[in-house]
Amino acid sequence: MTKPVTFQEKPWLQHYQKGVPEEVPFRDISLPDMLKQSATRFPDKMALNFQGYETTFGQLMEMVDHFASHLQRFGIGKGDTVAILLPNVIPCVVAYYASLKLGAIVVMNNPLYSDRELLHQFNDSEATLLITLDLLTNRMVDLRPRTKIRQIIYTSIGDYLPFPKSLLFRLFAKKKGLKAEVSPAEDLYPWKELLSGGSSPLLKADIHFDDIAQYQYTGGTTGTSKGVILTHGNLSKQVQQLAAWFPGWDENNVMLGALPFFHVFGLTTSMNLAIYFGVGNVLVPKPQPAQLLQAIKKYKVTFAPLVPTMFIGMLQHPNIDKVNLTSIRGCFSGSAPLPVEVIREFESRTGAIIVEGYGLTETSPVTHINPFGEGSKRKVGSIGVPISGTLCKVVDITDRSIEMPTGEPGELLIKGPQVMKGYLKRPDETANTLSEGWVQTGDIAIMDEEGYFQIVDRKKDMIISGGYNIYPRDIEEIYFEHPDIQEAAAVGIPHEKRGEAVKVFIVMKEGTSATEEEMILFCKDKIAKYKWPTEIEFREELPKSNVGKVLKKILKEELLHEPPSCSASIAN
Repeated sequence: MTKPVTFQEKPWLQHYQKGVPEEVPFRDISLPDMLKQSATRFPDKMALNFQGYETTFGQLMEMVDHFASHLQRFGIGKGDTVAILLPNVIPCVVAYYASLKLGAIVVMNNPLYSDRELLHQFNDSEATLLITLDLLTNRMVDLRPRTKIRQIIYTSIGDYLPFPKSLLFRLFAKKKGLKAEVSPAEDLYPWKELLSGGSSPLLKADIHFDDIAQYQYTGGTTGTSKGVILTHGNLSKQVQQLAAWFPGWDENNVMLGALPFFHVFGLTTSMNLAIYFGVGNVLVPKPQPAQLLQAIKKYKVTFAPLVPTMFIGMLQHPNIDKVNLTSIRGCFSGSAPLPVEVIREFESRTGAIIVEGYGLTETSPVTHINPFGEGSKRKVGSIGVPISGTLCKVVDITDRSIEMPTGEPGELLIKGPQVMKGYLKRPDETANTLSEGWVQTGDIAIMDEEGYFQIVDRKKDMIISGGYNIYPRDIEEIYFEHPDIQEAAAVGIPHEKRGEAVKVFIVMKEGTSATEEEMILFCKDKIAKYKWPTEIEFREELPKSNVGKVLKKILKEELLHEPPSCSASIAN
């Protein structure tokens, strides 16, 4: 009888690529110092490419220092919170590194969020300054009186474009909805005007690894997003862990900046990793299939962190056969399982290696990756093995002190230098999630005898759609606000392009009625559009346990075996 393998034995180490260490000899270097290091080594090398407009590492460093001096003039210093509400544009990178350089705490916000969602994050984080896009500025000015935000700085998609794109932008941007007229207001500053003006001497902040660098908001089963507290040590050590996972990284690599930087996956694996290695990053603010293919083709991208929907979208695009993708040598996929046939087709077209991984906002985010190098053992369908310096174990769902035998499912627990400090202003939830340094993921996993992990279920009801986490409670609470709705239950359903989409089961109050379209559109202005349900099903009652809890498991099982009695689908 084979003896079960325990996590203490670290069976995964035997599958590390040659040169990958068990423990990373971490350097005491902050993210802003990583930028300084790369700017010193490669001052004239392209750091950021936005639609053909290039910024070198030397220029990026100058912009960061210049912008940091203006933030300092506005009263931003160590411990103050700066909110960034931007897509992947050059000012997003500049604002992030400038804020960290001052010792400020950054909050990255999703531009797709509704006012309601943004107000919660602004107020919970106590942000005092906001950097955003002109398309959102008038809305943010209207929201400002309900927050602690004093100054708003706004940029435009057209601020950094090469000729003749800059000329065409001035002529046609408003008609195409790419530029907005910003109404005058107090303490409202255009980005380009700030950076074109003079700057004052920059006071260097005393930054330590234990200092808070970022509040990264994540959804929760409670219905309100929680601020995950990430320190400078969390973010720096995570980048160094990833750098150690790819030994022999070619300095001529070109990164694809398609994953949103406001999401911790894109922030770490694209933006921060590229800065650390000193490689160019091609920014794609709207990562649709056509834009992704064009960026890869035109700028010869070599490394691409993506989510499954991006791979699938490119492969299904009608121009896929006209685009040479062979510049790509490596891809990192996360957020949801990547179908085997997608991996095979994409690798056959590119000659690249795709490695799947896993992580959480609470872990900065990466904890697992399949081995990458030539001859390494990848297990399709698995999340790979724990990265350097990371411990993982599978425990009994009801008693976390009991480690599950090899091959048996249980809750995945993770421990490492990338694990968060806790949740902002939520000591009880922090205590429930963190125990002796172990973060309880809520995901059900299996570890095999070789130390590879596979996620088999989710303890939580989280839905992953297009790489975004959606929590059913968020959706349900919106519907509970409707005066004619008695009950609502949201579940995930398969979606061809996004992996999963939201379906809501609704019980109307007696004597009332509604249409499917009305119920879908009820979400408008309340939550981001990607969270909207694609299907609604009306029912007279929902299955419940003997204590009145809605049994979503039964709803999901019924979806597999029976056609819906009354449903509609509206494409988002």
